[in-house]
Amino acid sequence: MKPQDIANAITQALVQGGSQWMVSTIVAFLPVLWTMTLMLHLGRPYVLRTLRRCGLRLGADVWWMSYLLIRDAVLLITFGLSLVFFLPNEVANAALPLTGPLAALLLLLALAVKLSRRVDDDIQAYRLATVFLVLGATLYYGPLVFAVEATSQSYLAGFSTFFTSDTNVSVAFPIMWISLVGVVVVAGWLFIRAWNAANHAMARRLTPSQVQPEQKQRIPAMQ
Repeated sequence: MKPQDIANAITQALVQGGSQWMVSTIVAFLPVLWTMTLMLHLGRPYVLRTLRRCGLRLGADVWWMSYLLIRDAVLLITFGLSLVFFLPNEVANAALPLTGPLAALLLLLALAVKLSRRVDDDIQAYRLATVFLVLGATLYYGPLVFAVEATSQSYLAGFSTFFTSDTNVSVAFPIMWISLVGVVVVAGWLFIRAWNAANHAMARRLTPSQVQPEQKQRIPAMQ
């Protein structure tokens, strides 16, 4: 075996091992992010009560803005890392929650509600986002706790086999593709909405500058 072949084999092994380690780390860290997402979202009443007792207006504004930024950033990061559930090779070869793609789709729907409606001012929008998050967390935590992490429990063997992706690929792939279509549809709707909003904002900015010269021309000259 030539030295170059040995070097290529070592490089390939490092790349494959690194990718597997990265995926395993993401999957292991996702429960923490899901928990933080739920805590920050459901902790809104506590934050509001704290703000009412805050006598310093500047401190209240800083506290509220920090809460909003952290809450939405954690939600966005959780969805970004949940894209691992849409990798066919990982779904087929790694022990992932069977309904993980559906949980990611519901997470995106909650994010879409936050982007399209004033969740912090509209109680109905807040409740809708809460429903999406709770359903997504249920679809994620259920298979994770009682299937992926319960392989040592013999009385959960049937549940574990069915709700683990690599042991039930025939069901995992349809769920993944259906959820992926839903993600594409929601993402496309958000893109079109953002595009239209940007066009309207640009039109409002350009209209006064275009109308003003015409108005100046219509003013009769003083004699």
